[in-house]
Amino acid sequence: MAQRKSRKFSPEFRESAAREVLDKGRSFGDVARDCGVTEQTIRNWVHAFRVESGETGSDLSTDERSRFRVLEEENRKLREENEFLGKSVAFFAKKYL
Repeated sequence: MAQRKSRKFSPEFRESAAREVLDKGRSFGDVARDCGVTEQTIRNWVHAFRVESGETGSDLSTDERSRFRVLEEENRKLREENEFLGKSVAFFAKKYL
């Protein structure tokens, strides 16, 4: 079996990749493909960055935060639709009663 050559990445490169995930909300897989490394490597870099910067107290993972944003947006839309339907019912109830 061929031995794989280990590549070294600068701390700046690792931090930049970790910030792509944390600040911009990109997935581990997307950043990994862009950087030419495995998804697990990006996860390790993000974890190391969080430990170094003191962000280890976060309750939600990046995936959970992005899912939470999606659910908040869906909730907002449903509330707007519900409000609209309530006004429609009130309008027709007034008109036909």
